[in-house]
Amino acid sequence: MSHKVFRYGGDFAEIRIARAQGSYIFDHAGRAILDFTSGQMSGILGHGHPEIVAVVNHMAANLDHLHSGFISDPVVTFADDLTAMLPDSLERVLPLSTGGEANEAALRMAKTVTGGFEVVAFDRSWHGMTGGASAATFSGGRRGHGPTLPGVLTLPTPHAYRSPFNKSGDYDWRAEFEYGWEIIDRQSTGQMAAVIVEPILSSGGIIELPEGYLAALRDKTHARGMLLILDEAQTGMGRTGDHFAFERDGVVPDILNLSKTLGAGLPLSATITSAAVEQDCYDKGFLFYTTHAADPLPAAVGAKVVEIVIRDQLASRARELGDYLKAQLADLQQRHAIIGDVRGRGLLLGVELVTDRQTKAPASDLGMAVSQRCLELGACLNIGRRASAGVFRIAPPLTVSRDEIDSAMAIFDQALGECGTV
Repeated sequence: MSHKVFRYGGDFAEIRIARAQGSYIFDHAGRAILDFTSGQMSGILGHGHPEIVAVVNHMAANLDHLHSGFISDPVVTFADDLTAMLPDSLERVLPLSTGGEANEAALRMAKTVTGGFEVVAFDRSWHGMTGGASAATFSGGRRGHGPTLPGVLTLPTPHAYRSPFNKSGDYDWRAEFEYGWEIIDRQSTGQMAAVIVEPILSSGGIIELPEGYLAALRDKTHARGMLLILDEAQTGMGRTGDHFAFERDGVVPDILNLSKTLGAGLPLSATITSAAVEQDCYDKGFLFYTTHAADPLPAAVGAKVVEIVIRDQLASRARELGDYLKAQLADLQQRHAIIGDVRGRGLLLGVELVTDRQTKAPASDLGMAVSQRCLELGACLNIGRRASAGVFRIAPPLTVSRDEIDSAMAIFDQALGECGTV
């Protein structure tokens, strides 16, 4: 290791990035690399979007940070604009910095309102690295540092490709769902507070909830006096082809968490809930006082992101380009035996590699080789580790062009061909 940066998630890539623009990042030699992870799955407007740059420059010079006890016009505008995109019941916004922080706030709200403490999460989930969020994260990061918070119960992830409830292609997700809740009810002490889930599990391997699942989950949640929290860190702001992934199912959560895509690459998140939940929390002395809560600079960026997503119809664009990209991935699946499954929607797609399509044996080492070769050829295609080993998470900016998609898929095709002999 030639530098003093702590390795917080395994090894770093050998190249160093010098700058970024649009759908590309550039190394010190000026070599262009297509960024099909949108940074950390966040930069939905690409790198260096001129309107975002202008907002940052203006706010940095005029009003960047305040004591958290103050409110400012950019924060009010951000909350108004964001809630205008949402169902009427989601009308109170807590602006924060990261997805983990937003999930912490949501879990604390649910515990305050219900008086319970038990939380249900998917067994392939990722909700963050802070205390409560990491306790509800099961796709990695659980070992080596002692016990997590008590009271977190797991629900089987409805992973159609690998579920034991999928018999010869006939996936009975309802049977799996009912079985999971039977186990949860046996474990519970009767003090349930919340269910927290992603509509499409990203770090878990781009696993999309079956149609009807979210409605069934809402009913189970409310029947037990719990609140339903949707973590749309990666699915919000148009990426899946709707402004928010829950819109496909017509299920409005009690609490909605946005992050990553909300700041288009800058640290901004939001926990959004009803006036009734906000009032109940306030009456009970709810406290979530952080240094950068309701900072004006990121709030102004968030308001601009909302404006651009609506004005430029980026949700529709993600749906159209997602269909185009998914068709190319399906074609690659026909030509490369190591591709076992293609899934996801909009511009959040997954490609799972296997060593054998019949046994579905994971191909994590092969996936790492393909990912490295893609990087050498000029495309950053993220390969999952831990629970999603061997799964590529493909999530370009919503501003990506068809030509850029074609270029990335040509590179992916070449890398699969060179590395994928099984």
